[in-house]
Amino acid sequence: MTPRSQHWYAGTDRNAFIHRAWMRRGLPSDAFDGRPHIAIANTASDLSPCNSHLGEVAASVKAGVWEAGGVPLELPVPSLGETQLRPTAMLFRNLAAMAAEEMIRANPVDGVVLLGGCDKTIPALLMAAASVDLPAIVVPGGPMLTGHFRGAPLGCGTDVWRLSEEVRAGTLSQERFLEAESSMIRSRGHCNTMGTASTMACMAEALGMTLPGVAGIPAPDSRLLERAHQAGRTIIEMVASDRRPGTVLTRGSFLNAIVALAAIGGSTNAVVHLLAIAGRAGVPLTLDDFDQTGAKVPLLVDLQPAGAHLMEDFHRAGGLRAVLNEVADLLDGSAPTVTGRPIGEGLADAEIQDDTVIRRRTAPLQEEAGIAVLRGNLCPDGAVIKPAAASPSLLRHRGRAVVFDSIEDLRAALDDPDLDVDEDSVLVLRGCGPKGYPGMPEVGNMPLPAKLLARGVRDMVRISDARMSGTAYGTVVLHTAPESAAGGPLARVRTGDMIVLDVAARRLDVEPAGDELAAREPAPSSAHAAPVRGWERLYVDHVLQADQGADLDFLTGSSGSEVRRESH
Repeated sequence: MTPRSQHWYAGTDRNAFIHRAWMRRGLPSDAFDGRPHIAIANTASDLSPCNSHLGEVAASVKAGVWEAGGVPLELPVPSLGETQLRPTAMLFRNLAAMAAEEMIRANPVDGVVLLGGCDKTIPALLMAAASVDLPAIVVPGGPMLTGHFRGAPLGCGTDVWRLSEEVRAGTLSQERFLEAESSMIRSRGHCNTMGTASTMACMAEALGMTLPGVAGIPAPDSRLLERAHQAGRTIIEMVASDRRPGTVLTRGSFLNAIVALAAIGGSTNAVVHLLAIAGRAGVPLTLDDFDQTGAKVPLLVDLQPAGAHLMEDFHRAGGLRAVLNEVADLLDGSAPTVTGRPIGEGLADAEIQDDTVIRRRTAPLQEEAGIAVLRGNLCPDGAVIKPAAASPSLLRHRGRAVVFDSIEDLRAALDDPDLDVDEDSVLVLRGCGPKGYPGMPEVGNMPLPAKLLARGVRDMVRISDARMSGTAYGTVVLHTAPESAAGGPLARVRTGDMIVLDVAARRLDVEPAGDELAAREPAPSSAHAAPVRGWERLYVDHVLQADQGADLDFLTGSSGSEVRRESH
């Protein structure tokens, strides 16, 4: 098969002359004689600190591509730093996916190596690759090494939430809290908990889109560069075999990812991202699949925020392959991978090296830990909760709603000593969905009222149309759909209503119900986003709800690699 890039470079006409001449700049003449040209889609940026080391990873990929007979070409794509971007990185996931898709399609490349790390970069790259459907392989940037403070390991994100609540409770001084700041980020790499970044690296591997065993290799580990080099060789094989995302991303692959998500105690954000990737790949996947496939999967990985350890321990203990081996009977072992071999091949050789970090199937942390999908009159299109990170005593609860119309409303009222709230109350935050904020920020794990923290309360039922960080924890119901800004029932809840949560029954309801609830005027929309121009306007006008992956309505499906118009 003629390489796609030859449509630019082959021939003696003016167009071919221009394409070759402008690309020479040190490339040998035979670079244009049919060698595969490989884009290295790189999300490195100094403003995305978790991805800032990906230039070094790209250099190893390039070496592998050259060695295998290809021509590597680095392609910068938008980088999304979770800790830096305002109002929220999720607002720009679809923009990054759209930009990456268009740049991959528009350029003379035959395959692409996808370099991502921080939360939204791997999902955006996978969405783009699924839409273009050229051979593609993911190289995750890897987690940072474990930092320590006063002799104790620090979990990125998770310990920020924990320590900041202790400051608000008066049990930790502000000075001691700030001392931890320089200890938390020990090295290059993304968060060292099983947050969204680590989760999505594992999801990429469970989907078959990485080399086996790459998810979870720490960013400073030389084995990451070794695997990056190998990925550069592998993409040349993939181009020769025409092994594309459309042949790797099957329904079985996505169901495998759901099993893995439950077994590792992964982030709820993976639900939205997997739905979006499946939508691009044309694979039927719904919220119900997460419940039906993942609900009874045991939690095997003892990592923060659902457990005690960190990603460096996870890799040392055997990594994702060891986890998949423990749940091999729940997987579609025949699901394809970028290597051309099924995901089940060789799993039996993946052994647990430390069963305090990765538990045996016979001794799980929890018997049934998959993300639960709730339905009810408060979330007719669904909501999600992560039981592994929740308080068991709150998974069945009836409490009085305390409603906040926006993040600003929440922050202004939360520490008011006169706030009418107790430990049995249910905190409800609205106006934070895809359209309402916009971008569905990670604010669902609301801080607790200061007066309750002072009394020793450390968890409450919290409900919102927002997301929460994968590093967060608590009894938090998220992604309530439809969101309040889209006319969902959340917009009609009032302080004083009774909220009934029953995770075992998969129910989330509000009393009053039925006609009385429907007859109410929705909350004022003054807190909802109303952009008049630019990306935010396009996003609000076209974003889908959380239960559909929060992609843009005109971007679902695959549009292929063909460029329909030529210049010159």
